Amino acid sequence: MSEFKAITRFLRISPRKARLAAQLIRGLPVPQARLQLEHCQMKGGKLLIKTLNSAVANAELQSDTSSERLRVREVRVDEGPKMKRAKPRSRGQRHPVVKRTSHFTVVVSTQ
Repeated sequence: MSEFKAITRFLRISPRKARLAAQLIRGLPVPQARLQLEHCQMKGGKLLIKTLNSAVANAELQSDTSSERLRVREVRVDEGPKMKRAKPRSRGQRHPVVKRTSHFTVVVSTQ
């Protein structure tokens, strides 16, 4: 059983929100996973489908495997660096604004 991996880093989405889309495709065959992500309304789904397509393309290039025979083995959403900003408030105060980033890892394998 061979595995093929794709990593997308520094995406401007909170990991907590992206993990909701990642849960939809864990363990599914690739055609069903693509269908789930295409029809989900989450931003994480639209970003995750690019990483899934990249992992499938890696599998097709490195071995003569069609995408119908592949299954999503692992989907991981890790936290990336945070961009720290400030928002002005009343009486000269400031409140922190944390803009979070994510790293996506998708591993597909033959069934």
